[in-house]
Amino acid sequence: MALAEPLRLGFGTNKPPYVFEGEARGLEYEIVVAAAQRAGFAVEVRFAPMERLHLMLRRGEIDGIASTNTQSGISAFYSEPYIYYQNVAIALRERHYNIKRIADLGVYSVSAFQRARFLLGNEFQRMAESNPRYYEEARQIARNRLLYSGRIDVVVADMRIFRYFNREVLDQVDVSQPLAEYPMFPPTPYQVGFRQDMPRKLFDRGLAAIRASGEYRVIERNYRMY
Repeated sequence: MALAEPLRLGFGTNKPPYVFEGEARGLEYEIVVAAAQRAGFAVEVRFAPMERLHLMLRRGEIDGIASTNTQSGISAFYSEPYIYYQNVAIALRERHYNIKRIADLGVYSVSAFQRARFLLGNEFQRMAESNPRYYEEARQIARNRLLYSGRIDVVVADMRIFRYFNREVLDQVDVSQPLAEYPMFPPTPYQVGFRQDMPRKLFDRGLAAIRASGEYRVIERNYRMY
């Protein structure tokens, strides 16, 4: 039975295949909503850039944010990790950059997703804060345009998201250019950050339940082509 008040959950802007903005689908979207519904919540979804979502959480305009974690710098009650992203640094292969560790990014122009400076660990945060050519973009698709057009040296992205958006920019930039990937990040766990502890506890129970029932694996299989 659904609880009396709907659970207002915030998701970031469009990042297929994890979240299709404005649509009730996506690997991450479906896992989070399924866990919340299994916990007994009626779910009300809001989409906004991550910086805006954190402001909405502080103001009490939403009850929780997906795609965050304990490194976000925001005070919240964090769920168990529900998904892991594999972020990499990506450059055009023809540039022949010598990138072996995160600190090496400090001499290049770098575009990453909003709040990456917090979510990707202390070493990345130090690089970001000391690099005057470090930028964060709310729209994931912007990184594909910037990299293939040569307007940025390096982008930091999850490869599933990056590959998906290649199809969206085919008529704008040359996506056939070979890429160099620099796998310097461990898998990034993502959690839901809640304003209150009770919804967090219930969500964790729902997440455990969809894992145990096999529903989680079914959702994963639906997106295995990515």
